[in-house]
Amino acid sequence: MAIADIVSYSHLAPSDIEALGAELDAIRREIEQSRGARDARYIHRSIALQRALDVASRMAILLSPSRTGRWLGIGGLAASKCIENMELGHNIGHGQWDWMNDPEVHSATWEWDMVGLSSQWRYAHNYRHHVFTNVLGLDDDIGWDVLRVTRDQPWHWRHLFQPAQSLLLAATFEWGIALYGLAAAYKRTQDAENKATATADFATKIGRQILKDYVVFPALAGRRWRQVLGAMTIANVLRNLWTHVVIVCGHFPDGAEKFTPESIESETRSDWYLRQMLGSANIDAGPALAFATGNLCYQIEHHLFPDLPSNRYREIAPRVRALCDKYDLPYSTGSLVRQFLLAQRTVVKLSLPDRLLTATSDDAPETASERRFASHTPTVPGDGLRTALRTLRARRRRLFPSAGA
Repeated sequence: MAIADIVSYSHLAPSDIEALGAELDAIRREIEQSRGARDARYIHRSIALQRALDVASRMAILLSPSRTGRWLGIGGLAASKCIENMELGHNIGHGQWDWMNDPEVHSATWEWDMVGLSSQWRYAHNYRHHVFTNVLGLDDDIGWDVLRVTRDQPWHWRHLFQPAQSLLLAATFEWGIALYGLAAAYKRTQDAENKATATADFATKIGRQILKDYVVFPALAGRRWRQVLGAMTIANVLRNLWTHVVIVCGHFPDGAEKFTPESIESETRSDWYLRQMLGSANIDAGPALAFATGNLCYQIEHHLFPDLPSNRYREIAPRVRALCDKYDLPYSTGSLVRQFLLAQRTVVKLSLPDRLLTATSDDAPETASERRFASHTPTVPGDGLRTALRTLRARRRRLFPSAGA
């Protein structure tokens, strides 16, 4: 099932884990000390680009006499919302730009362009997800209480429908994020008055967003309000689909491991770093795709350094990968298509009860524990985790050519 002994699973000695943590701390210090004007220019230019694209796209939707122009407006507005949600809302909400002391670009003041409330999301995401990444019962991102993505989640008959549920969640992702934040706000307190306040704030944000996108803007179109209302709906759905794709590619592919609560009972900072490296997955991306994902193609680096500026992940990534080589650790990455298909395979496969699956609950592509190595003797003393996993895969292919489910 999930990993209970991270040290054993990692094939690293405690001294090696502490050395790894020290090297990652050094990277953090270097980036923190070098933050400056170019980083500020990056975020201000990103904001200016997003706002210009938003205005131009809305004007195209409202005023273009041709269907082609309106569709360009829809595509542009969807792109604008993706940039705002991921490169701006998500990263600013992490405090990546708080060091500038700019009241406009600050985690405490930025409210993003979606129905969810930023303050509720920040607690759910920055605390429950990033502090307890992939820890069962503590990280709400493990399937978002909707999808079964590890065998540690008991199978229920409703999971038979989860492939369809996954599609519905993708199309309505902003609403899923909103409810995710509200649920975390409820978990944060037992006080009924605080819960009522959270609900009221949640409803207010939803009301403002619906008024902006689905009432005021269509009303500006006069008799064409139905067309504009449809355009807004399509733009929001396109945004939802893209953000869903990016998020599942960083959290659900093979290699994004899960952990038991016992595994973090005496966790050090270096242990936390190691858990982030084992529990996250990247997307291979060039500069354009990286920007389109809010730099969340660098999910491993983001989980290691969630509050460092997102534009720095590209330069951090080769150094993290070099550390993986040095300590013989896996660096889970792949193309967007590959990572997405792996995530969907997990969603479809785990819709079935375990008795219909062939791989063991300790050694499956989506679910693993240190017990997967119980019958494995390293071919060379001192083999690390990456080598051990390669040996296991080769052995499994020889013994069970059709295994893997």
